[in-house]
Amino acid sequence: MDFVCRKQRVVVEVDGGQHAIDTRDAVRDKWLVERGYRALRFWNNDVMGNVDGVLEMIAAALPAQRPPHPDR
Repeated sequence: MDFVCRKQRVVVEVDGGQHAIDTRDAVRDKWLVERGYRALRFWNNDVMGNVDGVLEMIAAALPAQRPPHPDR
């Protein structure tokens, strides 16, 4: 795992070409999901060539923050 946000229960993996055929990734993703995490995977070239798009996808995957109740 490359990055984890425990508060949001999100894991970000940045993968190279070797991950295209690595079955261990599916096993790891299943293990994370069983523990309430969401695994987001991005290719190295996406991170290097489109970091803004990757960041937008990560932000979109995070649970929406509810604003505080106005009476509090």
